[in-house]
Amino acid sequence: MAHEHEHVRVAVIGSGFGGLGAAVRLRREGITDFIVLERADSVGGTWRDNSYPGCACDVPSHLYSFSFAPNPEWPRTFSGQRHIRAYLEHVADVFRLRPHIRFDSEVKKMTWNTELLRWDIETTAGNLSADVVVSATGPLSDPKIPDIPGLESFPGKVFHSARWDHDYDLAGKRVAMVGTGASAIQIVPSIQPEVSRLTVFQRTPPWVMPRVDRAISGAERSLHRALPVTTRLRRGLLWGIRELQVQAFTKHPGELGFVEQLAKRNMARAIKDPALRAKLTPDYRIGCKRILLSSTYYPALAQDNVDVVAGGLSEIRGSTVVAADGTEAEVDAIIFGTGFHVTDMPIAERVVGADGRTLAETWKDGMAALRGASAAGFPNWMTIIGPNTGLGNSSMILMIESQLNYMADYLRQLDVLGGRVALDARPSAVNAWNRKVQERMKRTVWNTGGCTSWYLDANGRNTTVWPGTTTEFRRATRQVDLAEYAVLRPPAAKVSPVDEAAEVTA
Repeated sequence: MAHEHEHVRVAVIGSGFGGLGAAVRLRREGITDFIVLERADSVGGTWRDNSYPGCACDVPSHLYSFSFAPNPEWPRTFSGQRHIRAYLEHVADVFRLRPHIRFDSEVKKMTWNTELLRWDIETTAGNLSADVVVSATGPLSDPKIPDIPGLESFPGKVFHSARWDHDYDLAGKRVAMVGTGASAIQIVPSIQPEVSRLTVFQRTPPWVMPRVDRAISGAERSLHRALPVTTRLRRGLLWGIRELQVQAFTKHPGELGFVEQLAKRNMARAIKDPALRAKLTPDYRIGCKRILLSSTYYPALAQDNVDVVAGGLSEIRGSTVVAADGTEAEVDAIIFGTGFHVTDMPIAERVVGADGRTLAETWKDGMAALRGASAAGFPNWMTIIGPNTGLGNSSMILMIESQLNYMADYLRQLDVLGGRVALDARPSAVNAWNRKVQERMKRTVWNTGGCTSWYLDANGRNTTVWPGTTTEFRRATRQVDLAEYAVLRPPAAKVSPVDEAAEVTA
């Protein structure tokens, strides 16, 4: 339980990859006066919350782990949720982070205190303050359920993929799967054999590439254990291949035609019915929406107990689900695989900056932060996986580590400046950075590919993805440029009323 007026140097929000990475980095920088606030009762973030059947990562394990905590024991080339979550628990233990973590401490409000140059933080477990806040709440933390007429009166079972109900037995049930994104394509093949009927509501068909997954042999694992350099080489190779692919996404989307052919061949192998194939063929450039990896999704859709409805779910009448095209189905359960609040970061509602406005108000026309980290008017507040730091084709862990470099230098700069001090990103610097990012975005496949994806915000701006290589981002976040920040000091001590009166009479 936090005590009244407890003060720490750094408060980290969240204990997924971003939050644990920040905690490790703080300790390595010699900073021990920090806490990690976590709303749940264990670490793991997205990999704790998403425990649906078939949940796994679509980035190879050796690249989807911290460079400072290589894991020679990954059992498969693409690991499942259980192993990734166990890895994060292991990181918390090995780097002795547990004494710093406060579980069941959801942040209700963070307010910048201009007088004292600190953040006053209210949590469900008490109040505290911090000189610096590192927000690592992640873009995939708050599930999004569409507002569907009649949903509240549906008599059956309803849940989101990220809040899976393991007590509910799907065997023999008629199930509606809403959405065909990264979670849905893992859930469908996992539940198809046990349900009596599966109706998949697809607004936009995804591009699906074969998932080249295999078990990592015992011999490979012993080699990685005996010669750690082999783990680094493996990671470097996986990284290099993806760096080379970036150009096609960001500069030459026209070159993606060949990849589309591979994806179409993947579909043709499993889907023999021409009508179903037409339904499942995207009409936009591959890569515009996230490319999905599965070798079991198409075979599952070809089974007799599966119907694919080309159109979103538009209403629910009793236990009947109705699609946009009028198709109806009776179901016992509805599973939403409809993604997360990505472009409207939920934590932003709870952060009140220097001018009394929330971060959500500041960002109402679209998220923007200097180098993906600092928002103007929110001094000493940094975000990990902030605006335009997402990736279309590589590992987010690479981006997180770049942001941790930036965080470490930020704290170093505060030390160099000395005393009570805060840095506030200059609006001109945020705008200049954002203009550059959006200018580069124009020719990318995410903007020119002819689709609407979760990368785009309500105004159609891509505030999610980084339009370059991870190397370019690492270079841009290597150090803090003080010219991009205003340096704040505490306001001068106030004159007492007695002194003021004396001055007037004089």
